[in-house]
Amino acid sequence: MVNDRQNLDLTTFAGPAGGAAVEWRITDAPAPYLEAVAAMEARVAAIAAHQAPELVWLLQHPPLYTSGTSGKDADLLDPRFPLFATGRGGQLTYHGPGQLVAYAMLDLKRRQPDVRAYVAGLEEWIIRTLAAFNIRGERREDRVGVWVGRPDKGFGCEDKIAAIGVRLRRWVSFHGISINVEPDLSHFGAIVPCGVVDPRYGVTSLADLGQLATMADVQLALRQAFAEVFGASQLRMPEPTA
Repeated sequence: MVNDRQNLDLTTFAGPAGGAAVEWRITDAPAPYLEAVAAMEARVAAIAAHQAPELVWLLQHPPLYTSGTSGKDADLLDPRFPLFATGRGGQLTYHGPGQLVAYAMLDLKRRQPDVRAYVAGLEEWIIRTLAAFNIRGERREDRVGVWVGRPDKGFGCEDKIAAIGVRLRRWVSFHGISINVEPDLSHFGAIVPCGVVDPRYGVTSLADLGQLATMADVQLALRQAFAEVFGASQLRMPEPTA
């Protein structure tokens, strides 16, 4: 079932004319989760106080699981990696090497103070990014995130390729999206990903679909698609790997 979020007007998310470009930051070394959350919270406070520009932060995490505000203890099937409770929406998900996380800290009061439309904007950002690799990503009415059809697995089968989880503070967003580029998909087997138990619905990645894109390729495609949906960004030099 196609989600009616596709019918929302996303044009106002580009921000007001003459606004400052969004800062675009890339961290190469795996980012410890709690340190990343603390950095996000500090930046969100600065954005809300008009002391810093909006920020998109691209990174990878070491292997871990996170549980959102709707998370259930029973969805952790095998505690093979650390589990962090977080204030974002959604349930349990996996983060780890080979998965590109984009934390988006945007001032929705300045853009469009509409959470449902913002989620649709994030979905559109992902869908346009995947299109650069000839992957058709789609929304679903009852499942947040971006999905791809898998007729090769059977009738009605679909896999999730990108997850979304957001939180707002004073109408500034944080957390964001994750796209599976080339992670170890077996790690999703230790949880019920996002609470989805239907055996027709699994998890996939660009590599699993035969698209051997590098992380740099996906970073570039994300930035180009971001400009189309949310407006211009200003690249900050990548932080060196330790």
